[in-house]
Amino acid sequence: MKWPIAYQRWRGEPFSKKTCLLFLVIGGLLFSCVLTDKSSLFSDSYFTTAPTQYQASILSDLFSLLQEETYPGETQFSIVREIATQYLQTKDYHRLINFVTLWSTTHPEDPYQSYLLFMVAYAYLEQGMKPVAALYFDRIVKNYPDLMVQGKSIHLECLNRLIELVPNPQQQIWYYQELISRFPQYIDLGKAYFLLAKNYEKIGKWEEAIQNYSKFLPYYTSIIPGYPDALDYAKKIVDFYNSPKDWTFDSLDSLVKAIKGALDSGNSNLLNRYKAKVNFFALSWGQEYDDRSSGEEVAFSPFMAGNRIRYAAEVDASSNPNEAFLKTWGWSQRMSTWYFYFRKINFPADPNIHGRWEWAGIFYGEKL
Repeated sequence: MKWPIAYQRWRGEPFSKKTCLLFLVIGGLLFSCVLTDKSSLFSDSYFTTAPTQYQASILSDLFSLLQEETYPGETQFSIVREIATQYLQTKDYHRLINFVTLWSTTHPEDPYQSYLLFMVAYAYLEQGMKPVAALYFDRIVKNYPDLMVQGKSIHLECLNRLIELVPNPQQQIWYYQELISRFPQYIDLGKAYFLLAKNYEKIGKWEEAIQNYSKFLPYYTSIIPGYPDALDYAKKIVDFYNSPKDWTFDSLDSLVKAIKGALDSGNSNLLNRYKAKVNFFALSWGQEYDDRSSGEEVAFSPFMAGNRIRYAAEVDASSNPNEAFLKTWGWSQRMSTWYFYFRKINFPADPNIHGRWEWAGIFYGEKL
């Protein structure tokens, strides 16, 4: 299905009042152009048409009650809601949309606008018109007071729907901020902080991303759909951000040269100085990385004593522009061959570090 230009322009862009108003007009405002008396607006047989005579008579009775109930309050709202519910039950979404949007337009003082427009959004959603539904959900949150209906917040429900419907990171940021500040007791805060950080990361706002990854860390039991390693990911970023990063080199060549110099001199202290102080690993080929295989406490001295550690003249042929391997051997361990692993740092949060090189880990044994 090809969406109209208005829908296409909306995708990935902030909502505009002009666009929202356009769909309200399409939804039923034309009725008010030809009818000026509120009491007669809903007397048209269009609104009482139904699949069965019994359903039509129910609608007719409800509209009669509505004409008699002129005071905006709970009674009037109950009648309007019941009419909308009748349309929902028969999946007559077009009449539902026309009725509610016309009512909303002609009764701007109605205190239950949020709920009624939510029903319109739901009707569009049921028809597969997600962009239009999202416009209504967004309009409700930003332009109408919240309502508690059957113990549930209309704004909370709208925000949850919007997060599912609107992929735009900037919009997502606003929605998550609203959820966190207004409904912390009703949501998984860990999930909200992580996904808020992710959206900040997508638009390059790293300071805000790091702040929210840090807030996420205490919620280590939170399950983030699509991010099974969320805790490890956030911890690595936060730890690296807060570290001095004084072990990095401006190029792979300078890093390899320094490592070879330390091996030639048998200086284990230099090796300890050159290895990454955050997220350094030491594991065998094929072993999966996890916190238990952390190599940050690797001690080189015991495995160098009395041995001359040798190394390949060049980095391994499997190296690429972003990572490299240097074969070394002669270590006094069951696996005497170690491959040093170097990688280019991918950390846009710090332009002074992004693109530099670090010695990030060790693989024990011959390459598989």
